[in-house]
Amino acid sequence: MSADDHELIERSRNGDYSAFEQLLLRYDRDVLSIAGRYTNDADDAKDIYQETFIRVYKGLSKFRGECSFPTWVYRITVNVCLSHRRRQHRRATVPLSEGENGSEPEGRDRADERAESSETLRRIAEAMEALSPQQRLAFSLKHYNERTIREIADVMECEEGTVKRYLFDATRRLRERLHDLAQ
Repeated sequence: MSADDHELIERSRNGDYSAFEQLLLRYDRDVLSIAGRYTNDADDAKDIYQETFIRVYKGLSKFRGECSFPTWVYRITVNVCLSHRRRQHRRATVPLSEGENGSEPEGRDRADERAESSETLRRIAEAMEALSPQQRLAFSLKHYNERTIREIADVMECEEGTVKRYLFDATRRLRERLHDLAQ
């Protein structure tokens, strides 16, 4: 944990909300990214983001520093994602890109390009959705959030070997489902 984090945590514990806002700003992009990759839905990701930081704020007095503060925040994020998954049993959707609302006229080539891109995104979202929650989280943390195996193991509260297995299985399953996209 950085000295700055430690100071901000202490100030937050003493009721300094601006210190908590500074902590939030340090980790908000990563939390939103994890949630977004996990749910593949912007609204659900925002809900997870909000719930995560509510839990962080409420649990700050119990944070003992046994792991780094970012690891603790990411662990809470993962737990909120898993809880959200249990509550929500709907399929992931691919958000529309800007300009697809019909407000801009597009040429045929541009429209074809967008349709192909949208189809690719839909296929990737479906392939990610087909992974187990643990595989999806490990894959997202590794490849989208650039976390190390050790950090992922700390966040997911498992052994490094288990994380490697999740990553291996996720990669294999994604390759199987998306093999035609790489051609």
